[in-house]
Amino acid sequence: MFAFVARHPILDKEKDVYAYELVFRDGKEGALPIHDERKTNYVTEHFHALGLDDISGDKKSFVNLNPETLLQGVPAILDPDRVIIELNRDPRSDVGLTDACKHAKNLGFQLALDDPQLLQRKSDVLPLIDIVKVDLQAHRLDILEHQLPRLADANLQLVAEAVNTYEDFANSQSLGFQLFQGYFFAKPEARLQRDLPASKLTLVDLMGESSSPEFNFERINQIIERDAALSYLLLRFINNPLINKRYKISSLRHALNYMGEVEIKKFIALLSLANLSDEKPLELTHMSLVRAKFFDLLSQRRQLRTDPPIGFLIGLFSLLDALLDQDLPDILHQLPLAEDVNQGLLGQDQEFAHYFTLVRAFESGLWLNVIKVAKALEIDQKELHSLYNQAIVWGNGVRQTLSSYFPARKITPSTI
Repeated sequence: MFAFVARHPILDKEKDVYAYELVFRDGKEGALPIHDERKTNYVTEHFHALGLDDISGDKKSFVNLNPETLLQGVPAILDPDRVIIELNRDPRSDVGLTDACKHAKNLGFQLALDDPQLLQRKSDVLPLIDIVKVDLQAHRLDILEHQLPRLADANLQLVAEAVNTYEDFANSQSLGFQLFQGYFFAKPEARLQRDLPASKLTLVDLMGESSSPEFNFERINQIIERDAALSYLLLRFINNPLINKRYKISSLRHALNYMGEVEIKKFIALLSLANLSDEKPLELTHMSLVRAKFFDLLSQRRQLRTDPPIGFLIGLFSLLDALLDQDLPDILHQLPLAEDVNQGLLGQDQEFAHYFTLVRAFESGLWLNVIKVAKALEIDQKELHSLYNQAIVWGNGVRQTLSSYFPARKITPSTI
């Protein structure tokens, strides 16, 4: 079990998540920490600790192992069907490490090498390696064009790191990379559409109602009922065991009685976002879900007003610019969101500015920023890790529900 870990998505050419690289705060250079039973028991008892399956959901995990760990044998907690062992240096550099890698291969593990030097020489270690990661920022494109074919000929999968823009994504594809690590997908791709399409106006109305301090049930019911697909989806979604384990919900009014006004506002906001992002990578929605839950938990911890659920909404809508490929101020001009939600999204509220710094620190493994914001919010940094871990588990569950309903990320009556 782990309490202090970040995860970085690795996407394929279709921008679907292939795996997450895990970065451990307690491990040397982000590697898997050396097992300490007393510390593990303490973490499990005092924090919202996660197993690898909790962290990565149904995706594979890239886990960096230090040579000292690998020489002692692959930790028993690692499953070769779920984990790819990542090495941060050439196995030839340590006596016995090549044999340790051979043993890991015999156990069924894939090996990934994060060693740019491997690209510059012929190496007898290549037959052991399945995946090579290359930092785009550390190599000139003309040099990569010359060197990468040899790796492709060796039947290696190539992961481009530091893919920060859509231009990086296009360039790395042209070079032959199959996998891509970086947050390019969380940025707007183009800004050609200036107005939200008429087909999304129902969702716009729901987003506005979710941020209203008043709860107009008849208005919300009317909005949902005029869209048959949306109404059907609401009932299917809200009756999923991951969302609701106790009662069969038969109508929006029934859901209101069961969930309460605040939870209904969160739900219709979530439903709006899922429909609004039907042509975007699911990971973008997933990040929005984790942020929503994390901001909501932080708001409660800070004893902020929670009706309407401002923290949840700011986190959920924080990637609208990437989802809609427009500048955020232009989007907000078209949405009937409450003013305090708009201010939070635009960085004009100091409280939520801290939340944004914090969530980006967790997403990127910038642990010093976590410490800094913990002091500003007067919350123990370990408690912040615990809240974020709760958000990850919740986000994984909702993502699983969404992906089962929208496998093609198209939300139309014919697909549900």
